[in-house]
Amino acid sequence: MAIKALVFDMDGLVFDTERVVQRTWARAGAELGYPGMENVIYHTLGLNRRRRTEFFREYMGEDFPDEEFSRRTRKYFYEIAKEEGIAVKKGIRELIVFAKERGLKLAVATSSSEEHASGLFKNAGLYEYFDAFVYGNMVKNSKPDPECYRSACEALGVSPKDAAALEDAPAGIEAAYRAGMKPIMIPDLAKVTEEVEAMAWRVCEHAGEVMDLLLTNVC
Repeated sequence: MAIKALVFDMDGLVFDTERVVQRTWARAGAELGYPGMENVIYHTLGLNRRRRTEFFREYMGEDFPDEEFSRRTRKYFYEIAKEEGIAVKKGIRELIVFAKERGLKLAVATSSSEEHASGLFKNAGLYEYFDAFVYGNMVKNSKPDPECYRSACEALGVSPKDAAALEDAPAGIEAAYRAGMKPIMIPDLAKVTEEVEAMAWRVCEHAGEVMDLLLTNVC
């Protein structure tokens, strides 16, 4: 059960961004005549831009103004980030340092774009801790497809069976499970379902519990 690498999701796992995004979806949706978009976000957690656009067409209809909605939500996100900042989730910074000090390889596998994700990590002073990044624009298939996690393990030079994936969303847990990794769920907006529990190696309430796991499962 030795773990040689950790691969982190980003939104809702490293950064407390999903609640910010929820606020931007509520505002943009209301402005464009689609109230309640803050609830639609639950169906898109873990999806990259392409897959999210497909979802909008299927769920909201062909007339949904995806480009304008995305433009407004990005604008509002960066306004909030500038005014309020984007917080690192509780215990995550300590977990990253803890894992690095013990010689684990670290990667990020996120559905977000390189520009957006790298900016968040650099602003938080966390970018240099990671050995590899797999961004949403670098893969063809979105989570729950395992492509991003397989790519992250390949970039780190480790077998998926020797790596744990940290996730907050069911789509990410399924992606890591299908990649042959050890999925660890730290819930944020999404609920822990029986299906998620069946795929997860562990379900932790916070990052501190992951450090306890590493103490007994690090190679």
